[in-house]
Amino acid sequence: MKNMALGRYALAVCASVALLVACSNSGSQLPLSLAPQGLPLQQSLGHQTYNILHEFGSSAGDGTNPSAELINVKGTLYGTTLYGGANGAGTVFSITESGGETVLHSFGGSGDGGYPVAALLNVKGTLYGTTSAGGKNGSGTVFSITPGGAEKVLHSFDYNDYYNKNDGSVPHAGLINVNGTLYGTTEQGGAHYCRTGSSCGTVFSITTNGTYKVLHKFGKHDGAYPEAALLDVDGTLYGTTSQGGKYERGAVFSISTAGEEKTLYSFGASGFFDGTNPLSALIGVNGTLYGTTVQGGAHGQGGAVFSITTDGTENLVYSFDGSHGSQPHAGLIDVKGVLYGTTSVGGVKNVGTVFSTTTSGEEQVLHSFRAGGGENPLAGVIEVGGTLYGTTYGAANNHHGNVFSLTP
Repeated sequence: MKNMALGRYALAVCASVALLVACSNSGSQLPLSLAPQGLPLQQSLGHQTYNILHEFGSSAGDGTNPSAELINVKGTLYGTTLYGGANGAGTVFSITESGGETVLHSFGGSGDGGYPVAALLNVKGTLYGTTSAGGKNGSGTVFSITPGGAEKVLHSFDYNDYYNKNDGSVPHAGLINVNGTLYGTTEQGGAHYCRTGSSCGTVFSITTNGTYKVLHKFGKHDGAYPEAALLDVDGTLYGTTSQGGKYERGAVFSISTAGEEKTLYSFGASGFFDGTNPLSALIGVNGTLYGTTVQGGAHGQGGAVFSITTDGTENLVYSFDGSHGSQPHAGLIDVKGVLYGTTSVGGVKNVGTVFSTTTSGEEQVLHSFRAGGGENPLAGVIEVGGTLYGTTYGAANNHHGNVFSLTP
């Protein structure tokens, strides 16, 4: 079941690093190896200071290979790792801004979820999240966990589409809170099958006590395989699908909390030049939505930053060319009108960057990662008190990712 749940995710990561390494198709490993270049734990680039706060896998039972953004709860950061922990199925961890890390929960116990891809959500002091595998049916879960580590499975997804086409499965996205109800997406599941032969994914709602409902089942032409969390704008939810749409290169959609869905934009209308295959969530800035695509753009397959209005007018903001980063998996954050994000590859050593861009497309590389000092960030950054915090996925050869801070 682990291979089934992580297979598409593994392929997405492999696509980003195809110029660097040969990827496994098993879904059980994401080998991103590159010979270490050597990097001090602190590096200053102009006015930017980069610090490694924690290196994963440095102690027994620690998590490895984080792929999700951190969240800030009263000055403590919380996150998930895809692998590692006591059972090898990932963890929930906390870390202080000075680098003190604690494993709160190791996934993979009996009936528990496993392999969390997504970030956590704080609702009144309790954290909520998803796992891409595990649970009663092996197809992923929605879970809650307290800051003290008490974890509970709220829903186990059911992949058995041949017999039950009413549930989603394999969630890769985190949750959002709208008036006390949580909303999310599953990368697979639902009633409709797409070109690859797997079901196309769903949008769902769930209460904090576990009452679950499928709101929409994607079909090839309205989008397929949503990887990202939703965005709430005045009660309407907006999201992206990594594939599907009119040109089968991904889509932006809106959906009401009652399940009325509409495709706003299909990527690929101008070939690859408008960006293709978005893996990340949208953000809202002054009434306009912004996001990233992992491929496409003016330079071919480097990916792009785009904007889109709520009525579906799309504009290419910035195209990545490799030297300034390439193939962003993660979404953006807005800090006083400047957008910040990461790219999974590209930059000085071709293992990723942290960048900023204005909404008009004036882009700047804030940090280029180096092998051994953090590699291949799949998650975006958060801002706490003027400092950016994020994670790198890391690589094989005992490079298991890290938590870093960056002062712009």
